[in-house]
Amino acid sequence: MDLVRLRRGKPPRQPYPTDVTDDEGAFAAPSSTLMRPDAPQRVHDLREVSNARRRLVRAGSPRRYLPHDLPPWEAASQQTRRGTGAGCFAAIIHDLRAVQRWAAGRGDVPTAAVLDSRTVQSTPESGARAGWDGHKRREGTKTHAAVDTLGHPLALVVTPASAQDRAPVAALADAV
Repeated sequence: MDLVRLRRGKPPRQPYPTDVTDDEGAFAAPSSTLMRPDAPQRVHDLREVSNARRRLVRAGSPRRYLPHDLPPWEAASQQTRRGTGAGCFAAIIHDLRAVQRWAAGRGDVPTAAVLDSRTVQSTPESGARAGWDGHKRREGTKTHAAVDTLGHPLALVVTPASAQDRAPVAALADAV
């Protein structure tokens, strides 16, 4: 990373606590590289874009408050949209779940799943997703999740709170 910055005439910067570690970068690089690292159209180093994206998420930093020695928030946002559309983050989550299952002495593919739901209180931004959950006596959104026996997420479906718990079971089963 510092060599890239030196080649571009920039002095190396001090790392932030939210920066991606070498091990994390090596784990995520095969799934998150949408074009060659030496591609001529790449303006910002992929590792630095990952650092900017992680600072936005981990530190809860508003996007326009990124430090000036990281790539601009527009670059981080664009790479996030591209990565989401290409399935990069889903591949990283799948690989990470497999590694965690291997570490627990399990196979990489789960053989059982647990389904559950929860209702989250709505906000003014919830819009049409919000519904009334009579059992919980609140207006909001219901999140239906499928997790493996170790608690790792497998699938997620979001519905209005007025939806029955049995309605998204088929969607969860298809996603798993």
